[in-house]
Amino acid sequence: MRPQPPFPWQITPEQEIAEFNRLKPKLAEIWSALTAGTAESCTSVVVPSLTLDQGELRKLPGASFYEERLLFLLIRLRNPQARMVFVTSQPIHPMILEYYFQLLAGIPASHARSRLTLVCAHDASPRALTEKILERPRLIQNIRDGIQDTNRAFLTVFNSTPLERKLSVLLGIPLNGVDPSLLFLGTKSGSRKVFREAGVPMPEGFEDLRSRTDLEDALLELRSRRPDIRRAVLKLDESFSGEGNAIFTYPESKSRGALHDALSNIEFSLGTETPERYFEQFERMGGIVEEFLEGREKHSPSAQLRISPTGDVVVLSTHDQLLGGPTGQMFLGCTFPARGDYRAEIQEEGLRVGHVLASRGVVSRFGIDFLAWRDEPGQSWNLRALEINLRMGGTTHPFLALRFLTDGHLDPTTGLFHSLSGQIKYYRATDNLRAEQYHGLRPEDLIEILTDHRLHYNHGTESGVLFHLIGSLSQFGKMGLTVIANSPEEVDALYRHTLEVFDRECSIGRPPRVAK
Repeated sequence: MRPQPPFPWQITPEQEIAEFNRLKPKLAEIWSALTAGTAESCTSVVVPSLTLDQGELRKLPGASFYEERLLFLLIRLRNPQARMVFVTSQPIHPMILEYYFQLLAGIPASHARSRLTLVCAHDASPRALTEKILERPRLIQNIRDGIQDTNRAFLTVFNSTPLERKLSVLLGIPLNGVDPSLLFLGTKSGSRKVFREAGVPMPEGFEDLRSRTDLEDALLELRSRRPDIRRAVLKLDESFSGEGNAIFTYPESKSRGALHDALSNIEFSLGTETPERYFEQFERMGGIVEEFLEGREKHSPSAQLRISPTGDVVVLSTHDQLLGGPTGQMFLGCTFPARGDYRAEIQEEGLRVGHVLASRGVVSRFGIDFLAWRDEPGQSWNLRALEINLRMGGTTHPFLALRFLTDGHLDPTTGLFHSLSGQIKYYRATDNLRAEQYHGLRPEDLIEILTDHRLHYNHGTESGVLFHLIGSLSQFGKMGLTVIANSPEEVDALYRHTLEVFDRECSIGRPPRVAK
């Protein structure tokens, strides 16, 4: 008979939290194995669950395949002492695994494969992976069987919720993520409170709104504070990728009745959204209202940081986000690093926010989105903080890939990344390369195309293209990629070349729908 987990499946919330807190110090003991790239023995249990609001998640085409984004973490198996347990909702195509194994320079694929345990729920339902795992005691035991030493193991997740906390306790290993009791700090309302405490500028606005009446009150007060305001942004507290944002245009009349009517004509980030459904979500989830910052030239930079278990705050990277959709609010991709004329400022403000979060007990990775704008070339940039993401995001996996592939580091004084050879590296990444002509492409087809056209990442030149979301191609005509090169110009050229290759191979002249 298999040994049972050390705690009963039905534990009280008090017992769960007490055990979760008991496990926390173990993360500090193996922190160097996570961050320093050392050859220490450890086991990563990767559960790439998007444990997010399911109503919001259904707006994301191919959401179930986003679990594949964390396959970049297989590169950790370059450490010959490392082991990994990778859990998925559905089986991973063998060709996709082979694709990632070929990135492990200097390590035989067979050796890496022997240290990888794949565990699958075989459940394609549109729910969070962690929820599926917790329904299956035998699957949890399968995960435990893949952990050689629970004192040298940790749980990596896309985002932390009480579900991930419970899984951490049942596995008996610490969670490399935010304590779920602190998640409110990463909501849209919580972000504004943290910015205020850190002294970081943000748009004029109001948080902790719960109803349409709250929205009307906030919009009226915002207009009294900004008499020339033309537009405002409404944001759902727990939305992501900009899909819960809506644009409100002020009517000429300043009466409450005119404003009430104008709320029925807000512009959504998704064309399928309706006012009735949006306001129902707003009342259920809560949200904020902020002034829409106008500017002739605008960018959406972000900073990614990490807080250690001892409270040390480190800047990991900066990016310029690529936005699109009907209102220009949806995240489509990013370029690395952020522009040099505001990179240092967002790093500095990111550290200020990080110290506030560290004082509250936040641990692990997080990101901060900003808005930079100016009216004329040559002017100084105006900068405002928009939101905190206490989770992995669209900029996490490309930077992890760059760091693991090049063994490089970020120079905190310049914000530039240097590979082990000393070369400064740049990249462009997207999760949203989508086109009708891509429908039906299988993983085998993708591998054949990139091999024929030599689009593989090359360890010699430290440049090339990395593909992800490969499993979503056939059904959704959608994939992701990261283009790495030695200058922004080389990145753009290789990115365009890659799109041209797929256009030709798919025999349709229509260009992919992707941010330009």
